[in-house]
Amino acid sequence: MSRLRVRPGTPHPLGATWDGSGVNFALFSAHAEKVELCLFDRQGRRELERIPLPEHTHEVWHGYFPDLRPGQLYGYRVYGPYEPKAGHRFNPHKLLIDPYAKALYGELRWHEACFGYRVSSSREDLSFDRRDSARSMPKCVVIDPAVTWGPDVAPKTPWSDTIIYEAHVGGLTALHPEIPGPVRGTFGALTDPDVIDHLVKLGVTAIELMPVQAFFDDEFLVRKGLSNYWGYNTAAFFAPAPRFISPGASIHEFKTMVRKLHEANIEVILDVVYNHTAEGNRLGPTLSFRGIDNASYYILGDDPRYYFDTTGTGNTLNLRHPRVLQMVTDSLRYWVEECHVDGFRFDLATALGRDRDTFHNDAAFFDAIRQDPVLSRTKLIAEPWDIGPGGYQLGNFPPGWTEWNGAYRDVVRSFWKGDDGMLPDLARSLLGFADLFEHRGRKPWASINLITAHDGFTLNDLVSYNDKHNEENGEDSRDGHDDNRSWNCGVEGPTDDPAILQLRDQQRRNFLLTLLLSQGTPMIVMGDEQGRTQNGNNNAYCQDNETSWMKWADLPERDLALRDFTAAAIAFRKAHPLLRQTRFLHGEEVPGRDIPNVQWLKPEGGFMAAEDWQDGLRKCIGLMLCDEGTSCVLILINAAPNDLSFRLPTAKGVEMWQRRLETVHGEVGGAEFAPESELTMTARSMILLEG
Repeated sequence: MSRLRVRPGTPHPLGATWDGSGVNFALFSAHAEKVELCLFDRQGRRELERIPLPEHTHEVWHGYFPDLRPGQLYGYRVYGPYEPKAGHRFNPHKLLIDPYAKALYGELRWHEACFGYRVSSSREDLSFDRRDSARSMPKCVVIDPAVTWGPDVAPKTPWSDTIIYEAHVGGLTALHPEIPGPVRGTFGALTDPDVIDHLVKLGVTAIELMPVQAFFDDEFLVRKGLSNYWGYNTAAFFAPAPRFISPGASIHEFKTMVRKLHEANIEVILDVVYNHTAEGNRLGPTLSFRGIDNASYYILGDDPRYYFDTTGTGNTLNLRHPRVLQMVTDSLRYWVEECHVDGFRFDLATALGRDRDTFHNDAAFFDAIRQDPVLSRTKLIAEPWDIGPGGYQLGNFPPGWTEWNGAYRDVVRSFWKGDDGMLPDLARSLLGFADLFEHRGRKPWASINLITAHDGFTLNDLVSYNDKHNEENGEDSRDGHDDNRSWNCGVEGPTDDPAILQLRDQQRRNFLLTLLLSQGTPMIVMGDEQGRTQNGNNNAYCQDNETSWMKWADLPERDLALRDFTAAAIAFRKAHPLLRQTRFLHGEEVPGRDIPNVQWLKPEGGFMAAEDWQDGLRKCIGLMLCDEGTSCVLILINAAPNDLSFRLPTAKGVEMWQRRLETVHGEVGGAEFAPESELTMTARSMILLEG
């Protein structure tokens, strides 16, 4: 008999809630027969008590404990039928993580006891395992959510002005020489003045953090001595990953990080994974959702023993269930209201709008976000694909959403690689892909333009390798994309050849300048601005080491120059509204100037005609953008392998063209050129002019 006082409590809010006097516990399970709250000592090693939650209201099990306080470690054991063929996998021998846990203590230690079935049984998941998993499991922590924010003011940067920097909490600071060793790779490290100063000098307006919600290292990786570095393996949607919290710090370290970044006028966007969980397929472990109510939390197959999987991870979260949808939206609101984050990037977002084989952009999840007074005002970014039928949904997400534009990436890579016939698609890319996004009042910034992302080659490797080199991952390089659209400029991998290094430097600048001069929202990947390499690994998801980490010290001069060039290109973008349009440009006449706002130019002079666009061998073009003032921006692009002469255009109000940036040597500023004069375009280069 427990010595703790227990009262009925309330079925809401879900999770463990400290009210200043005691703790209310509430857990949803539609099919459970009994739920036990398990309490542990401060080290999480010894189970002190198991107490049945006394009440069951509207499929929520709940109880109030006036004697418990913040810091209490706990977990659940849930009783019910173990009938995999009917979709039920209850096993009270398995300690379960509260889906609403706000903090976790410890990491998962893999053992056969983590599985609900006997791993060695010939009956596989139809067998039943009676070993207690508590010693292997992290424990949930009751938290006191109170924190002194001070005058935290969200930057609220308009989408049209946003420049995203995708980064990994650990990888960004793991090698920073001025940050104390134990703090490197944590939320606390991101508050270091040097780190924030780097972001500010670069000019980005938002940092998009790869998954920080609690995740575990996959068992197959642990067996190989590797880890899940990227973190797309979420186990608790409300809790920050313990590995990112400094020794001795609390979960409030995350909130401090957000406040410090806001002080620097940098927004915080979280990469979130609500399409699947860390429990995998039917042969995966029982860690939380599977043991709490498998049939509610997951989309099951026609044979309920199996999972419907459009994510490639073994399971798909069932957002059609109202309680699962509630959990996801509650989680999102928690990160916004309690942690002050500014937006989210949704991994494999197509899966969030599925009715099995069909994607709906008016699915319950999207409707819930749209009507929510908190979430509808945040930045929402979709990764618009999954691996299911019709999984590529670029351009099909509802109003209010932006989307990672994989088509932009592929077009720009192919163009600068020198592929034939790319000019029409390059034009679409530079003007924001109106054919995909200009509907239902969506704006050019709905296209998140990217050349690289965490998944794939870094920018440096994009111009240094023709093929992936993923041997370190232990899968004989079978993993990772094969369609990289990369070009090594003549030598595979590192070289001392000055001509090849010069060409690679040009190409790096070409990619970055193209990105920053395109309509839409640019995204730069951590370290691309200063030559970060993964040595040809295009799937470094399991490389929590120097393969993935960003270098801060002893950078070559060419990489320091690239950083300066990137900052100059960002500054130019910020200074010119022509590059940050809030409406799509289609060549309409500029009032008072008698010229179109968009003109496509041939190097030999004159405007591109229909037949010119059909010439697949053309690889040199000019784009002139003009507004209602006297300003025009002229972008000259030459992806041909030979130098070309470009006749500069005339434009009303433009007396001289001033060079602002060029990619051959990365020079900023420079000479003036008269309209109708001839300008030499070096092979594979860009020149940016202003008139």
